[in-house]
Amino acid sequence: MRQSDRTGLLFALAGFATLSLGDAVIKTMAGLWSPVAIAALRFSMAAIGLAALLRWREGAGGFRLAAPRAQFGRGAALAVSSTIFFTSLFVLPLATATAISFTTPMFTAILAAVLLGEPLRRPTLIASAVAFLGVLVILRPNLAEAGWWAVLPLASALTFSLLIIGNRHVAGTASALAMQFWVAAFASPILLLAAPLFAQTGVERFAVGWPDWTVVARCAFVAVSATCAHWLIYLGTTRAGASVVAPATYIQLLVASFLGWLWFDTHPDAMTLLGACIIIGAGLYLWRAGQVREPPETE
Repeated sequence: MRQSDRTGLLFALAGFATLSLGDAVIKTMAGLWSPVAIAALRFSMAAIGLAALLRWREGAGGFRLAAPRAQFGRGAALAVSSTIFFTSLFVLPLATATAISFTTPMFTAILAAVLLGEPLRRPTLIASAVAFLGVLVILRPNLAEAGWWAVLPLASALTFSLLIIGNRHVAGTASALAMQFWVAAFASPILLLAAPLFAQTGVERFAVGWPDWTVVARCAFVAVSATCAHWLIYLGTTRAGASVVAPATYIQLLVASFLGWLWFDTHPDAMTLLGACIIIGAGLYLWRAGQVREPPETE
C-alpha cells in the first residue's frame, strides 16, 4: 500500500470516529427540536465560522468558486444525507443506525467505478464484503427487526457516498478549507428552506419552534466537531481513492457502541462484539493488502 493511501486512511479513520461523537450528541437532542432544523443550524454555524477562517487564512481569493455544479451537488448530498441520518438517530439505537449506514462503502465502490472510472479492486471488495457481514451479525437476524425506519440509514448511506464521490471529483480545485466552506455554504440554505417545509407536514417530530439554549450549544459543538471530521475525510479522500477510504467508516461502529453504552445505557452483547471483531479484521486486511493501488494519473 502506498504511503499516500496509508495517510489517507489515517485521516479518514480520525474523521469518521469524530462523526460518531457528533452523532451521539445529535441523539441527545431527540424530541427537543426538528432534526431538519438541527441540521440547518449546524451547517449554518459551520458556514459562518469557515467563512471567517477562510478569509483570515486565504483572503478574498479563497472564495473563488470552481466547479460550481459539482460543489452544489456536494452540498445537496450532505444536506440530504445529514437530514435523513439525524432523523434515524431519533428513532433508532445509535449503534443500529450506524451499523445500517455501513452500506456506504458498497455504494461508494459501485459509484466510484461508474462515475470516476475507478476499478473495483479485489482487496477493497473483500474488505467491504467481510465488514458488511459483521454488520449483519450485529443486526441479527435481519434488517426487518428495525422496521421501515431501517430505510433511513440506507438512504443516508447512498447520499453520503455521493458526497465522497463529489470530494474526489473536485479534488485539487481549491484548498481543503475552501472545500469545507463551500459544502457547508451550499448545504445550509437547502436545509434552511427544508426545515419549514417539513414543519408544514404536521408531523410533531418536524415541528420548528424556538430552541432551548442547550440545543443551540449542542448544535455548535456538532458544527465544530463535524466540520473537523468532514475536513479529515476530505483530506483522506484526496490522498487515496474513494473506494479505498470508504471502508474506514466502520470505525464509527466501535465509537457508536462505546458511546451508546456510556451515554444511553445500551450494552453491546456477544454478537455485537463478534460483529465488531469481524469489522476490525476487515479493516486490518485492507490496511495490509499491498494490492490496493490507484492507477497512475495521466494528463
